[in-house]
Amino acid sequence: MSVTSLYPVLMSRDVTAAAAFYRTALGFETTFEIDWYASLRLGSFELALLDYQHATVPPEYRALPQGVLVNVEVDDVDQVHDRLTTTAGLQPVLSLRDEDFGQRHFIVPAPDGVLLDVIQPIAPSAEFAGAYTLA
Repeated sequence: MSVTSLYPVLMSRDVTAAAAFYRTALGFETTFEIDWYASLRLGSFELALLDYQHATVPPEYRALPQGVLVNVEVDDVDQVHDRLTTTAGLQPVLSLRDEDFGQRHFIVPAPDGVLLDVIQPIAPSAEFAGAYTLA
């Protein structure tokens, strides 16, 4: 088998508004959009949004996301934090901070109950350094 693509599809109550959020917050570009589905791209990364009540979703699975974090790694988390909190007016639900496990990050709410975790990798503490297996 040869995989040609792999990306998450987030269920949404308002696909248009959710797509606008990801375009504004992260700079995604729209590759396809109709009222019930949007496909977004940022470089080689993809994200799709689907109306949670659409007929293509089996009835027993028609629900909004719960407990979903969308992680995005950036090269300057402080700059993104300033832009999202100052310019976009988003209020972090987790303040910008360094983690011993090797991240400087913050979390803001995204549409439909999703959390957006903006991360810059940093050197982990000695306690966590051995847990990393890939360079």
